[in-house]
Amino acid sequence: MNNAHLLADQLKAKLKGFTPQTALILGSGLGSLADTIENPIIINYTDINGFPQSTVSGHQGRLICGKLGGQNVLCMQGRFHLYEGHPASVIADIIHAYKLIGVKNLIVTNAAGSLKHELKPGSLMLISDHINFSGRNPLVGINDDSIGPRFPDMSDAYNKELRLKAHRMAQKHLIELHDGVYLWVLGPNFETAAEIKAFQILGADAVGMSTVPEVIVAVQSGIKVMGVSVITNYGTGMQAQPQTHAETLTQADKATQNLQTLIQAVLEDM
Repeated sequence: MNNAHLLADQLKAKLKGFTPQTALILGSGLGSLADTIENPIIINYTDINGFPQSTVSGHQGRLICGKLGGQNVLCMQGRFHLYEGHPASVIADIIHAYKLIGVKNLIVTNAAGSLKHELKPGSLMLISDHINFSGRNPLVGINDDSIGPRFPDMSDAYNKELRLKAHRMAQKHLIELHDGVYLWVLGPNFETAAEIKAFQILGADAVGMSTVPEVIVAVQSGIKVMGVSVITNYGTGMQAQPQTHAETLTQADKATQNLQTLIQAVLEDM
């Protein structure tokens, strides 16, 4: 039995018959969305054998399961980044475990830096595609064919149907929602000005240090994905002041209400 099956068995035991349909992964400073979940079942990461621990400020390190927008959800209040020292395979194990307990949809959020002046801090960007610039892939290693194929197709990584729902709901609730390509770097340092210029040339609209590995595994597992970036700053060289994690958390907090409204509306429309 591999790690994904071991994690899934523990989650099933702790959920006591509750079956989540949608998993939510909340990025830096965005954990307050989980506080709106009804009848929550709270599971600390420390209470799951083999589950890694989140070490970054703004990530609380627990699963909150319950009702949100009429859907059964499993919410990660704190995610894992490879720059923390976790192997990429850990992310594969977690997403595969979610697949095994019944998850069919994944909504991922992150805090990201803007590569375009019109994409201002505090705004929301619906991810239409991504660029993996990290040199890492969570699917490296032995493949479990019972969960997903060895060579997954990524042509619809960010599900078109879910993106259309997101835009409909954003329009309904008067939320400005941009579309864009997210570029994943390993981190943890912020990018240089030269790197930002290179990423702009590559066609990226925002840059961050997460999300892509979860998406790759979800797509391989047959889970539909929607991704939203909260734009927290301009890339290096696009603003006068230096970048800080504190600024990231401040801007994420400003955008939380719009993000919360959008996600709840999408869940209600599923």
